[in-house]
Amino acid sequence: MTLHPKIVEITERIRQRSAAMRSTYLERVASAPAVPHRSELSCTNLAHAFAASPAQDKLAIRELRSPNLAIVTAYNDMLSAHQPLCDYPEWIKEAARSVGATAQVAGGVPAMCDGVTQGQPGMELSLFSRDVIAMATAVSLSHNMFDAALYLGVCDKIVPGLLIGALSFGHLPAVFVPAGPMPSGMDNDEKAKVRQLHAAGKIGSEALLDAESKAYHAAGTCTFYGTANSNQMLMEILGLHLPGAAFVPPGTALRYALTQEAARRAVAIARQGDYIPVGRMIDERSIVNAIVGLLATGGSTNHTLHVVAIARAAGLIVDWDDFDALSAVVPLLARVYPNGAADVNQFHRAGGMAFLIRELLAAGLLHEDVQTVMGRSLSCYTQAPALSADGSLTWGDTNVESGDADILRPASCPFSPDGGLKVLQGNLGRSVIKVSAVKVQHRVVEAPARVFESQGAMLDAAKRGELDRDVVVVVRFQGPRANGMPELHKLTPTLANIQDKGFKVALVTDGRMSGASGKIPAAIHLTPEAFAGGAIAKLRDGDVIRLDAETGLLEFVLGDAELGARAEASADVSTNASGMGRELFSVFRNAVGAAESGASVFETIH
Repeated sequence: MTLHPKIVEITERIRQRSAAMRSTYLERVASAPAVPHRSELSCTNLAHAFAASPAQDKLAIRELRSPNLAIVTAYNDMLSAHQPLCDYPEWIKEAARSVGATAQVAGGVPAMCDGVTQGQPGMELSLFSRDVIAMATAVSLSHNMFDAALYLGVCDKIVPGLLIGALSFGHLPAVFVPAGPMPSGMDNDEKAKVRQLHAAGKIGSEALLDAESKAYHAAGTCTFYGTANSNQMLMEILGLHLPGAAFVPPGTALRYALTQEAARRAVAIARQGDYIPVGRMIDERSIVNAIVGLLATGGSTNHTLHVVAIARAAGLIVDWDDFDALSAVVPLLARVYPNGAADVNQFHRAGGMAFLIRELLAAGLLHEDVQTVMGRSLSCYTQAPALSADGSLTWGDTNVESGDADILRPASCPFSPDGGLKVLQGNLGRSVIKVSAVKVQHRVVEAPARVFESQGAMLDAAKRGELDRDVVVVVRFQGPRANGMPELHKLTPTLANIQDKGFKVALVTDGRMSGASGKIPAAIHLTPEAFAGGAIAKLRDGDVIRLDAETGLLEFVLGDAELGARAEASADVSTNASGMGRELFSVFRNAVGAAESGASVFETIH
């Protein structure tokens, strides 16, 4: 396999840009206590740590004769995706004992659901929860009792937070353990139609709730390809999952076998002579692979924040220009809702991650020579797991052909020659846009602006019919410093209805859109944000804005002199400061970095 020259160029650019920060990070990893880490503990420390363990485990832990695994879990039984994790700790402990090791639940991390908090005040805690999860992960591992760690998490901010926390303990090996998707429910296109009908006032809340309940109906991850399932793709292509683990359903014998094997693999990594901690495992090649996977599958725009923050946690500097440059050469190989009609179960049956990775490797678009939890190559991730007749776990080659060319295609015949993620820039600043779900005829919009400072105000205006025209809807003061950068996915059905009436419609915002969003051209994550003096704060109703996703332009048509003289609008963000726990997060709002640097409160520590 010969790497595509752009993959080589961008990887080298990241390596050189990151050289000083990466060196400092690796020095920190190398200076961590020797293995086993609990040998550093006093007798009192150690006695506290195994006091509640079963006798067999207690003996193994105190004698320092075998690895002790940390389990960091995001279990709760409100989130459908995390409910299956309830049984995992016991499965992991059983598996560890079967190979002469031990495991302990080191701690739990919070896990909130963006689906529950969409459009609610609690959504303003969502992005910050990622950094809280990272800190909770560090607290969980701070007891210094462990030789490797298993991380149990699935959704939105949870997996990125766990990985950032894991990288802060970069001297430990790490294995990520997923739960898998729920069974397919209501068709995603049909669900979207019902939402639009409700937004248009044509059906009531009971009909909407009935449809939503048919879509989200069982334990497991939501089946659309939003941030949660993009997370699972990323963990697999980063080599942090066992091969093929991402989309195996919960409650199956194969899921049980994969979970137990993850524990045994963690023990093996901790024991082997070639001990590779996660801080050395994740490097610039791994991060490029992650971005390539995101682009090839049309994954969540939230990862233009999360991948940047994860990279920084490993001492690597990635920016949106890297995403844009990679998008130009990485073809779109998957059509999964919102970029198509299929769900992740159908994607998995069509060949899933094994097919995708094999195609990207063959096309020279992935670094094969990366460290994974299975060894020093990504090639084993082209195989899929199965149970043999005796119930043992095996991996084998998958079909050469896609099981459904409407869902998954080879690199030689992609859905699109590019990944559909672009940087937009101009006199409004820099933003990102995902166009893989936006039809070509909707990708260029030039229209008068209608400016709002809350999503509620925009929805009210739409109900009054004030937006039934060619319009660029601007929703500002939604950035990380203003109110925590909530997702504005609640706007999607209303904007889609306006577009369906034949009008040209676009959204410009310093907030986020959900990983489930599509159809409407949306310039999101606009930086600088309004609250930090960004040009978006100077916009007025009627200003003509041009969004051109083909050329990468975002600007409002105004002379430079007039733009410079125009005063910035101010907004009363005091209503964001309290209620639903928001008062506890003022330190985050004051310390958070810009969207392009990951919207993280940790930016200044690297």
